[in-house]
Amino acid sequence: MSDSSLEASRIAFIGGGNMARSLIGALARAGSPRDSIAVAEPNRDLRSALARDFGVSVHEQARGAADGADILVLAVKPQVMKTVCGELADTVAQARPLVVSIAAGIRLAQLAAWLGVRDLPIVRAMPNTPALIGAGAAGLIANEATTGAQRAQAEAILGAAGTSAWIGREELMDTVTALSGSGPAYFFLLVEALEDAAVAQGMPRETARALATQTCLGAGRMLVEDGEPPAVLRERVTSPGGTTAAALNAFADGRLRELVATAMRAATEHGRALSEQFS
Repeated sequence: MSDSSLEASRIAFIGGGNMARSLIGALARAGSPRDSIAVAEPNRDLRSALARDFGVSVHEQARGAADGADILVLAVKPQVMKTVCGELADTVAQARPLVVSIAAGIRLAQLAAWLGVRDLPIVRAMPNTPALIGAGAAGLIANEATTGAQRAQAEAILGAAGTSAWIGREELMDTVTALSGSGPAYFFLLVEALEDAAVAQGMPRETARALATQTCLGAGRMLVEDGEPPAVLRERVTSPGGTTAAALNAFADGRLRELVATAMRAATEHGRALSEQFS
């Protein structure tokens, strides 16, 4: 059954790429009426696939999808966001829909200025690629014009494809981008490194990949289902003087924690630079 906060709401996705597709699919699986969702996507093949797979209304132009929408989900690349907002400004001024942006680095104030409407309800969100399989993690922040009901609508859209969390200060959205937005790539790199290390010791790659993948899946499930902090779970599997302790000591000698912090800072600072670039 669809979320009650979205009942009778018409949702328009501006952009029909992978992230929009994951959210549309999640909403469809949750029971949102197909005729309540419209998508604007200039690529004909993507439009056809969305119409075929989900039965939603598709349009080549942004204004065609946005007409009559209660909620606009801006799912275009940051580089074209200003242009798209300009195309939608007249429609937004008349209808004053809730605007949800999933573009990295674009601030709430920038969106409001580009859309040209004062006191427009806007939610900025940063989902990640596991949303494609319904296991995403999204951070959200709303401007002051957004009501509690509209916050619930934004949360329902992003939450349909995983977990969502509200962020208290907008500058922390750059941290969200570095943590959960880019985080899947860090995880994939770790699995890749585990696989390569096992192969270097003589294990067949297929076996190494199967064991590394399932190990990480099981560890992730334990984090979610057990509910204990990761430090507690780590201590449970680390016997003094054992093989796990030897490996963790090697990580400590290599300053793993400091390296992760450095990587997070690099991603966060790049997110801030993107915002300044697009301003």
